[in-house]
Amino acid sequence: MPEFESVIGLETHIQLNTQTKIFCGCKADSWEDLPNTNICPVCTGLPGVLPTLNNAVVTKAVLLALAVQVDSVQPKSYFARKNYFYPDLPKGYQISQYDEPLALGGFIDLPLPDGSVRRVTIEKLHLEEDAGKTVRQVGERWIDFNRCGVPLLEMVTGPDLRTADEAAQYLIRLRQLLRWLGISDADMERGQLRCDANVSIRPVGSDDLNTKTEIKNVNSIENVRSAIEAEIKRQIREVQSGGRIEAWTLDWDEDKSTLHKMRSKESEADYRYFREPDLLPVLIDQDWLEQMRDALPELPLERKERFIETYALPEYDSEILTEERTLSEYFERTVQAFIGDPKVVSNWMMNDLLRLIRERGTTAGKLIIQPEHLAELIAMVEAKTITASTGKELLDKVEHSGLTPEAIVKAEGLGQVSDEGKLRSLAVEIIETNPDQVATYTGGKTTILGWFVGQMMKETRGKANAQLVQKIFRELLEKS
Repeated sequence: MPEFESVIGLETHIQLNTQTKIFCGCKADSWEDLPNTNICPVCTGLPGVLPTLNNAVVTKAVLLALAVQVDSVQPKSYFARKNYFYPDLPKGYQISQYDEPLALGGFIDLPLPDGSVRRVTIEKLHLEEDAGKTVRQVGERWIDFNRCGVPLLEMVTGPDLRTADEAAQYLIRLRQLLRWLGISDADMERGQLRCDANVSIRPVGSDDLNTKTEIKNVNSIENVRSAIEAEIKRQIREVQSGGRIEAWTLDWDEDKSTLHKMRSKESEADYRYFREPDLLPVLIDQDWLEQMRDALPELPLERKERFIETYALPEYDSEILTEERTLSEYFERTVQAFIGDPKVVSNWMMNDLLRLIRERGTTAGKLIIQPEHLAELIAMVEAKTITASTGKELLDKVEHSGLTPEAIVKAEGLGQVSDEGKLRSLAVEIIETNPDQVATYTGGKTTILGWFVGQMMKETRGKANAQLVQKIFRELLEKS
């Protein structure tokens, strides 16, 4: 029985985060709007209206095209009518790009767990409008046209992915890139990043591209992984039992974790494409394109490698700190203000600042505590002006109040107690009032030293210099 490998290509529909729709002035993000309240004659396809292209859509699409290093941003591209009937497509056709899209070629490099890199090629990027939304109720279907005309950028990969895990990792990297560039919120649950997966199998070692199926209606990265895994297993069972794979379009049922056939897969001829007569071609000025290229920010993988090289960070730290653009910028600003070991800053950010970000449901760029404040706080801990535990509490206090760490330490008397005479006097009192614990220590169980240190921390409200306290207790207990 031959072993099989899967061949996977993804078609992603990216909702660009423009303020208005692609061909009219209606608000683009209508997730929280009441159904059918964010519409106009243009996006609902009433007779006699004319679409007008939103320039911001082209700008954001070109930015992504440059980031994935396309072979060509086309100097001239055209819109076409993609004809098909569906209840939530009021015109009976979708305005899209077909044979002359905005951009061709490109790639996204996908680091794999074994240290290798999978290069996922991009066949094309093209612009189109979204359709509406069908809401299924018991025995009824309701149509919401709010989403009609929302700008989409479709990006089609080559058949380069080999496992469901790779497909999931690709979507994670793509989502990171979209948010990094600021062109899409890429929230799959809100439909801002949608994915159709083309899946086929072949014997290991073969170069053939066999009949593929297409999985639609998948609304999370984990569901993409599960749906692809289920389809790979189904195809292998089908072939091993002597059957053949048919070109189906499949629907993923999230609740039941099952696939079912929607229809036979359409061919391009079924859509009867023809040039959109109401829109002029999209012309890209080459000087403008070069300005866009010059303005392209450092990308996540590039920044990750630079953090490793420049700041001597472990790969794990660098990966975490470059997951989100404002977090990586926050790290660099803190390092510049701290003037110390960048690894110390990394530890504080990954353990404490990320905890603060998660608790507040925000991003690093929206925190009240500024990088300079964090650097000041870390410096105070490193200089033993305050204890590490006080520093963690101080982080929350700065975020809540907006005051500087130094101001709060002075106002609340949070400075670390390092007066050896005072600490020694307190230590003597603790030893004299706890003879049982002293006997335990002198009996050989020296790990109880931590208990004595804890008592001192209670007495000083956590402000005692822990290393000095350990030294004092060790000296006194050895004499007991």
